[in-house]
Amino acid sequence: MATRALPTLSQADVASHSTSKSCYVTIGTKVYDITPFLEDHPGGGDLILEYAGKDVKQIMLDEISHTHSESAYEVLDDHFIGYMATDQVMDAVMESKKPDEIVPLPPTEAGLQELKEHSQMNGNGSAKDMSAPVYATTGMSSAEDLSKETDTSVDYRTHKFLDLSKPLFLQVWRGGFSKDFYLEQVHRPRHYKGGASAPLFGNFLEPLSKTAWWVVPMCWLPPVAYGTWLAGQGLPNMAQLVSYWITGLCIWTLVEYTMHRCLFHLDNYLPDNRVSITAHFLLHGIHHYLPMDRYRLVMPPTLFIVLAMPFWKLAQTVFFYNWFAATAVFCGGIFGYICYDLTHYFLHHKNLPMHYRELKKYHLQHHFADYENGFGVTSRFWDRVFKTELPPPKVLKLK
Repeated sequence: MATRALPTLSQADVASHSTSKSCYVTIGTKVYDITPFLEDHPGGGDLILEYAGKDVKQIMLDEISHTHSESAYEVLDDHFIGYMATDQVMDAVMESKKPDEIVPLPPTEAGLQELKEHSQMNGNGSAKDMSAPVYATTGMSSAEDLSKETDTSVDYRTHKFLDLSKPLFLQVWRGGFSKDFYLEQVHRPRHYKGGASAPLFGNFLEPLSKTAWWVVPMCWLPPVAYGTWLAGQGLPNMAQLVSYWITGLCIWTLVEYTMHRCLFHLDNYLPDNRVSITAHFLLHGIHHYLPMDRYRLVMPPTLFIVLAMPFWKLAQTVFFYNWFAATAVFCGGIFGYICYDLTHYFLHHKNLPMHYRELKKYHLQHHFADYENGFGVTSRFWDRVFKTELPPPKVLKLK
C-alpha cells in the first residue's frame, strides 16, 4: 500500500508540535501540519493554536463555535503528513498476532478488519461527507472557503476571467469584460498562495499597491495628534475640543457606511466601459476578488489622501464659522478612519474578543454570502438604520 510510506507518529510527538513555528492537529489517526495555514485561518492563528497537538474533530463539528464546511476539510487534506498511533491503535497492536498489518498506518485490509473488531476503536478519523450550501452571489459555502487555495490554471480555464499568475491590472483593462460578467466574477472570491500577494501591475508600481496594516497608524496618528493639539489652541476649553472631536468620530461612522455602499459598491450604477470597470477593480473590486490578501486590505496612503481631501473641504464648509472647530471635527473623523482600517484588517486576519468575533462573522458573510448587504465594518448600526443588515443568503445548490 503506497500510503504506508507516510510516517506513523507517536501521540507524544504530535503533542509536542504545539507552537506557531510547528503546529500539528489530528482527526482520529490522521495528522495534519497546518503551520502554513495559521496566518490564513479566518478565525486567526491563535484560535488554531488553542488546539495545537490535539484532535480537532469535535471543535470542527461544534455548531456553537462554528460548523466547518467541506472546504475546511479539503484544506486539512492539503496539509496531511502522516498518521498517529493512538492508544487504541497501540492496544490493538499489542494484542495482535500480526502487528505489522496494523502499523505503520494506515493498516492493511487484514489490519483494518482487526482494528474494526477491537472494541475500543472509533474509526480512522476520516472527514465526514458533509453537504454545505453554496451561495448564489459568491459560489462559496462559508468563511473557510475564503482561505481555500485557488488553482490558478483551472480557475482561468473555467471562468475565462483573470489569471492569478499574471499581473491583474492589464488583464482587467484589456479583458473586454461586460459589466455584468465582471461583477459576477469579481464577487466570487479567490485565494492566491503563490506569494505574499497576487501581482497587480508587475512593474515598479507594484510596491505602491501594497500596504501593511501598521502603515495606517504610523502615517496618520501623528497628524491626528498634531491637528487635535492645534485645534485645541483656538478653542476656548477642553470640553469644546472633545465635543467637536467626538462629532467628527460619529460623522465618520456614517461616512464609512456611505462610502462602502455608495462608492465601493455602486455596482448597479457602474458605467459599462473598461475605464469604470478598471477603476472599480482598483478601488474595491480587488478586495472582494482576493479578500484574504494581507497587503491589499487597508487603504494605501496615496489613495487615502485623494479621498480625504473632499472631506477636509466639507468640514471647512460646514463649520465655516470656526477653523479650529472644523479641524477638530476632521481629526476625529480621521481617527475613526484609522479605527476602521485596523478593524477591517483584524476582522480578516486575527482572533478577536467575543464582541468582535460576532462582527467578524458578520463581515466575512458580506464576502462569502451576500456582498449586496452588510456594509458596516466597525458597526452594524447604519445597516440597521438603512435596512441593509445581512439577511439569510440565497442558496444556489448543495455541494
